[in-house]
Amino acid sequence: MSELVQVVCPHCTATNRVPAARLKDAPNCGRCKGKLFTSRPLELNATTFDKHVGNSGIPVLVDFWAPWCGPCKQMAPVFSQAAVRLEPRVRVAKVNTEAEQALAARFRVQSIPTLALFRGGRETARQAGAQPLESLLQWVESRI
Repeated sequence: MSELVQVVCPHCTATNRVPAARLKDAPNCGRCKGKLFTSRPLELNATTFDKHVGNSGIPVLVDFWAPWCGPCKQMAPVFSQAAVRLEPRVRVAKVNTEAEQALAARFRVQSIPTLALFRGGRETARQAGAQPLESLLQWVESRI
């Protein structure tokens, strides 16, 4: 029997249990029937952050960014490409530090963009600054 992995729905935030071997089969949410993986970064806020990061059975890569930040704007398309390449092994998400200042303070984000990798609700790695896609993927792969 395959190990069950918890995956939080990006649409309704229901926690789903999916057999690990079936993650690549484009699973749907048991509640809302939406796709559990959308191949694009998920926008998190104070309400959804703990649900997604704390209940996820897969690592969650979070980009702490702001709309006025030049390097963040340069990083946005790279981060979107990373979502396509990393899902379903890693959930890719973004937090707008301008709108979610309490989250930025909670995680002591001092420069942006800051990438933080979470596993089991705990931060396991962090890197600041924009980077090319291959460097980002190598960094994530070396830490999951």
